[in-house]
Amino acid sequence: MASHTRPPPNMHKLIKNDRRMLSASDDNAMTKQILATHAPDGRMVDFKPILFTIEDVIRRATPAIGNVLDGNGQHEDMLEDHIGSAEMDGALESLTYVIQKVGAELACKCSGGDAHASTMAILNLLSNYSWDAKVVITMAAFAVNYGQYWLLAQLYTTNMLAKALALLKQLPDVMENSTSLKPQFEALNKLIKAMLDVTKCIVEFTELPSQYISQDTPAMSVAIAHFPTATYWTIKSAVACTSLIESLVSLTHERIMSTTEVWELSSLAHKETNIYEHLRTQLDLCLQHIDGKKHLEAYQNLVRISETHHLDNMKFIRALISARDDIQPLYDGTLKTTVHLEILKRKHVLLLISDLDISHEEVMVLDNLFKESQQRQEIRYEIVWIPIIDQSIEQQGKNKHTFKEVQMMMPWFSVHEPSIIERSVIRFIKEKWNFTKKTILVALDPQGKVSSTNALHMLWIWGNQAFPFTSEREEALWKTESWRLELLIDGIDLSILDWAAEGRYICLFGGEDMEWIKEFTMKTKQVAEEAKVDLQMAYVGKNNAKERVRKITIMIGENKLSHYWPDSTLIWFFWARLESMMYSKLNHGRTVENDQIMQEIMTLLSFDGSDKGWAIFFGRGGEMTRAKGETALGCILAYEEWKTEVEEKGFLTALAEYLQQLRTPHHCNRLILPGLAGNIPENVVCAECGRAMEKYLMYRCCVE
Repeated sequence: MASHTRPPPNMHKLIKNDRRMLSASDDNAMTKQILATHAPDGRMVDFKPILFTIEDVIRRATPAIGNVLDGNGQHEDMLEDHIGSAEMDGALESLTYVIQKVGAELACKCSGGDAHASTMAILNLLSNYSWDAKVVITMAAFAVNYGQYWLLAQLYTTNMLAKALALLKQLPDVMENSTSLKPQFEALNKLIKAMLDVTKCIVEFTELPSQYISQDTPAMSVAIAHFPTATYWTIKSAVACTSLIESLVSLTHERIMSTTEVWELSSLAHKETNIYEHLRTQLDLCLQHIDGKKHLEAYQNLVRISETHHLDNMKFIRALISARDDIQPLYDGTLKTTVHLEILKRKHVLLLISDLDISHEEVMVLDNLFKESQQRQEIRYEIVWIPIIDQSIEQQGKNKHTFKEVQMMMPWFSVHEPSIIERSVIRFIKEKWNFTKKTILVALDPQGKVSSTNALHMLWIWGNQAFPFTSEREEALWKTESWRLELLIDGIDLSILDWAAEGRYICLFGGEDMEWIKEFTMKTKQVAEEAKVDLQMAYVGKNNAKERVRKITIMIGENKLSHYWPDSTLIWFFWARLESMMYSKLNHGRTVENDQIMQEIMTLLSFDGSDKGWAIFFGRGGEMTRAKGETALGCILAYEEWKTEVEEKGFLTALAEYLQQLRTPHHCNRLILPGLAGNIPENVVCAECGRAMEKYLMYRCCVE
């Protein structure tokens, strides 16, 4: 049968005509020609159901394209799962006739040999439609022709009607030559994929929310300027694809299809891909612009809510965590289940805000305080962990695992998924509550008003006594305090407080110089024995030196040098409380010049910043003296020079006076303050001499 068939229309003529047209015209002239056909009448059509149906037809007709479109080769079996028949009927009601007309143009004009003329004819036919409508209607018309062709190809071996139609269209010849036609099919598939990409991209532009972006926005205006040529090349590609399909239908054994046709389709695919990539770049810029506008709007709304008085805390908490009613955004760490935000209504809420590097020590200490509060009716609050984490794709797997590990340590509430925390909320937390990396604990009262932007300082210093964690409560607690052993050790080690109650002298010492520690402890105990004073010594470690301190505590224990804390959490808590005291005082405007407690805090912190050790002695009446390591050891070694003063003035007074004699104007004190945005003082004076200290920046990564 094939040997008596009339040869098909030759695509060579079509290609030559196009080349002459392109070589004779420049882009501007062609754009003007395209624009001359454009006279939209403002009609509005929902193209989403039509576009989905077009994709569905092409996907089912050619599985290879389906794999590309789906990404994994899987596709829903039912079109109705995405669009209802009523929705589809509504979308097609006014377009059926024009789709048929464009389909007829594609079917008949492609045989004429002039793809440009066919494209312009279709543009004229669609002159009253918008650019997105033009490409969708053309793709719909193409999908009808394309789908019919492949429907017969798929059914002709099993359905007698399909077989008869396939014989009339000579489809068996195409199937028999499918191997030799593989380059044509591959080129066709690539071009159809590129056409769909451009069409969907243009439609996406038309769906951008006008309240967040206007046509004057640079990326939007650049894209709109490219719509005419993008539409032209998409329609022209549909003409070329239809022409190839018609050529395949009319294929004879005598004719070997030219590789020029593959080149032509590949060239069009390259052109369409370039157009798509350019439009996609502009679309991404538009989406970024819209995203920025939405986040700014959400941020400003959050600021307004935070500054407004409410009857309860729900509006603010919903704005911070999740406004959705269809999810349970909280995870209950005790019951191990998800719960609604309503469980926090009209309660005191502490928002624990950190990254995923929150320390085990912080969680453990907070755990003890939280469980203690649950046993006291007058002090009841809830804690919600809000993790601030990197949402980048490459970090998501690692972050999810770490998040679950940390979440399992916490008996309180946490957000069920970190991704529900919006970018606007993270900005609010960073800008309004000064969160950078160091953990903070924001206190909200039952009406959602912020009681403290970091109640962690109060909680570390006074525990649950600081409830309800207001600035007024903090100020009141400070008024009852003085620099004493109880302030330093409260909540850490009852045995040391028992020593004080028993009237013993107490020496707290720290640092990481092992040789100094050995000599200082042994010599000090000898002096105490000779002076006949009951002196107890306790090692309190060094800040941010966990592994080194662990080795020292082992050495102290093995040599029975002094009392020490085998639990590293207690050492961490000692220094965390000191830092909290400093920040609390700073928040209330206190300095070393006007506050004696602040002066002592800064002195201890500067001692810790030195390379050597340090010591602080407390007497039976609450009196105190302290010195850096070399000075303290020098004083102890020179006991013979001041021992006569002990009987007359007492051990601590004699010790303090001799320490004062040893002090010289020459000293070098370092104060290392952890970064906590908004709280680092501009000027810090030396606790020893009162001069302003120089400020340096230090970046620290200490993995032990």
